[in-house]
Amino acid sequence: MKMVRKYWLLFVLSAIVVSCRNGRVGEMQVSADQTSTSFYQSRTAEVERVKKSPVTQYELPAPLTDRPEQILKRRGYTSSYNEKTKTPNWVAWHLTKAHTYGDHQRKNEVFFEDESIEREKRATDNDYYNSRYDRGHMCPAGDNKWDAQVMRESFLFTNICPQNHGLNKYEWNDLEIQCRDWARQYGAIDIVCGPLFTTTGEQKTIGRNRVWVPESFFKVILCRQGKPKAIGFIYRNEGMKQTREEALRSVDEIEALTGIDFFPSLDDDTESRIEAEAALEDW
Repeated sequence: MKMVRKYWLLFVLSAIVVSCRNGRVGEMQVSADQTSTSFYQSRTAEVERVKKSPVTQYELPAPLTDRPEQILKRRGYTSSYNEKTKTPNWVAWHLTKAHTYGDHQRKNEVFFEDESIEREKRATDNDYYNSRYDRGHMCPAGDNKWDAQVMRESFLFTNICPQNHGLNKYEWNDLEIQCRDWARQYGAIDIVCGPLFTTTGEQKTIGRNRVWVPESFFKVILCRQGKPKAIGFIYRNEGMKQTREEALRSVDEIEALTGIDFFPSLDDDTESRIEAEAALEDW
């Protein structure tokens, strides 16, 4: 995972394609050629320049080469979409104190299909109907009350996974509230979350489009204020009570389970130190 770290920011800048046609939101399409070694190696000098930019998006993980990935850039978050699972690989966002407040409420919003994705490769509302799973936000509506557009975009199915109702209502919601509290306390935090799927047995799906049902969900949080620190959590996708202490994981542990390199824009020494630790008392 670490071998692609220093090339990520150039990848983002070179891959972004913003389309406003037909009312579609911004999209980055990742091709096999773009993830090749030669693509990265030919641009080493430019990468080093970009890494020094003050607008580094620290929340963005390194690019994935072992699964489908279509990067979708929204105003409030970035989603790595997987056309095979019909869910995001991950969703990442920079949550500021100001973004935890706002007048735009979710009560008027509805979930809707993402037209950035080809019709046969995307989830629909019908897939979730009578599935016994909630339409579970990855980047929560509660983090997007600051703007009407970002609130609406949080209801795109490329930001949604099938989620147990009890988890969605209690533990996952509690963690979302905790993250907003941390953003207010520290001024800003960086968040990445997403699904984990079963590695044994048959993969459970819902709907005609066979949307994959996660076995669990991960969330990693980075605070860069003062002495940087990071923390992670994994919650099983079930209704049984799960304590935050039980869900606690280091970022390194979650990287090993997901195959995703988180926070690659940090300097190596800081990344190695904070990703090996997981202590609630430090937060």
